[in-house]
Amino acid sequence: MKVAIIGSGNIGADLLTKIAGTPELCCVMFAGRRSDSPGLRHAQVLGVRTSDRGVEALFETATDIDLIFDATHADAHRQHFADSRLAGQEWVDLTPSRIGKPYVPVIGPLGTGALHNISMITCGAQASLPIVDAVCRVVDDIRYIEVASTIASKSAGPATRDNIDEYVHATEAAITSRSGIGDTKAILIINPAVPEIDMITTVSFLASGVDLEEVGKAVERASLNVREYVPGYRVITQPVYQRGRLTVRVTVHGRGDYLPSYAGNLDIITCAALAAAKTHEDQRRRQSETETAL
Repeated sequence: MKVAIIGSGNIGADLLTKIAGTPELCCVMFAGRRSDSPGLRHAQVLGVRTSDRGVEALFETATDIDLIFDATHADAHRQHFADSRLAGQEWVDLTPSRIGKPYVPVIGPLGTGALHNISMITCGAQASLPIVDAVCRVVDDIRYIEVASTIASKSAGPATRDNIDEYVHATEAAITSRSGIGDTKAILIINPAVPEIDMITTVSFLASGVDLEEVGKAVERASLNVREYVPGYRVITQPVYQRGRLTVRVTVHGRGDYLPSYAGNLDIITCAALAAAKTHEDQRRRQSETETAL
């Protein structure tokens, strides 16, 4: 499957590195806005065609692209998806724009969203939703869910900092969509500590009727499933239930493909985007085989 990436920052460059090691996918265009971008230089070293014209570079090659990854920022993605010249293109959105169908690989599609657009939501959502899903399967009475993610300051680039409000809204909406709980809160903490910390996400529930043994088993199963595509994902404290509050903490240690290994917040979203693209390609191939058989 031929893919393109818009956005030559850290997320785009890390995603490109992962795609380079994925036989099912071939990146035919890597586009940014800065000719001196380290990401563009990285793509050139990998032998990938590059452009500093951003989305404009896709207009002349769109018919040769099966899937576009957007690793820019929320406002830019809204403009890209609305551009009539790219109508009908398939997208994987790595920004918190909230216009695509939210997707978590171990859960599948969530809620509603624009056709032809797979939303990876946010790093906090990718880290927390497998836990939310697991707990909701074994605990019936949940009244409130809170997700607090702490990331290293050096792993929070300009787009992350500009999109904090969008991050909060997208994460909360996805949690509500999966859990059915209207009272949710998402928090993002950017930690300047040196040496840098791995991403840590704490998921808290106000709930009753909690069976800690069942919760522990469900959370561990979810963790193992996430590790199939995010190897550094771990539950770092066993579920704790005190005074009506259930708490689970997970961490993400990055693969270190292009980014430092502490940048687990970026690694989890690029890993999830890659898993989404593989699923998309599998579905496309099965559909093609079915049509051929008919």
